[in-house]
Amino acid sequence: MSVFVAVVDTHSLAGAARKLALSPPAVTRAVTELETLLGVRLLTRTTRVVRVTDAGARYAEDCRRILADLAEADESVSGMHATPRGKLMLTAPVMFGALYVAPIVTEYLQRYPEVNAECWFLDRVVNIVDEGIDLAVRIGNLADSSLQAIQVGQVRRVICAAPSYLAQHGTPATPDELARHCIVASTAASTSEWRLHDNGESRLVKVQPRMTTTTNESALAAAVGGFGLTRLMSYQAAAAVAEGRLKIVLNAFEGPPLPIHLVHREGRHASQKARAFLDLAMDRLRAHPLLQPG
Repeated sequence: MSVFVAVVDTHSLAGAARKLALSPPAVTRAVTELETLLGVRLLTRTTRVVRVTDAGARYAEDCRRILADLAEADESVSGMHATPRGKLMLTAPVMFGALYVAPIVTEYLQRYPEVNAECWFLDRVVNIVDEGIDLAVRIGNLADSSLQAIQVGQVRRVICAAPSYLAQHGTPATPDELARHCIVASTAASTSEWRLHDNGESRLVKVQPRMTTTTNESALAAAVGGFGLTRLMSYQAAAAVAEGRLKIVLNAFEGPPLPIHLVHREGRHASQKARAFLDLAMDRLRAHPLLQPG
């Protein structure tokens, strides 16, 4: 099962061999024996690529759960459950990860020297199960799933610009006035329309960006530089707003706050490494004033 899951994760027999420190023939033999035992094809292999079949994908999910339960049993019986150790894999949005998660990770690693951490800070939703992630930070309303979620705060979507830009071009008083302003949009969010609220009703406001960028950091920099209006999460703009380099506009038209959750895939008995990080992250994030109501 471990060999098969490694092949699925690396999309390669050779990659699985390197990951597990086995020879390629040993990996091939293990997968072949597993398929023979089950009487079903788990992988489609060609000279250039390895693809998992539908049956193989379902079986890989079961294997991951079983292997996690076995690892937990091994930790419990050997006394390891009391001390966090091993590799902790987590993911978060890029700026949130840099500003809030990375400091928690370093504090955690200083507390628990037998743990290593791998951080995936990406502005896309990482599939926790498929990628083998232990914990994820999710900003926004969650879809129904079997994953466990703990709310630790909330943020707003805000429209902001530099005071110099507003002094030259005026401050918009209604969403309709956005049409006459220079817009900077990030592809990490919607670039052609912004969902705002007017008199309690949700509405989509079309915008035509003069500048579109792939990162929130560059959109923030352009706005701070006085180029135009941009829309960001409140935590992304917080430092510039506090320093007077940005000013939030159209506050009355903001939508409801977006929740911040810690999401994990642990079962009834979370591994000690995951539980220890969850406890620390909950304390630190819930204590941060920029992530709490008001």
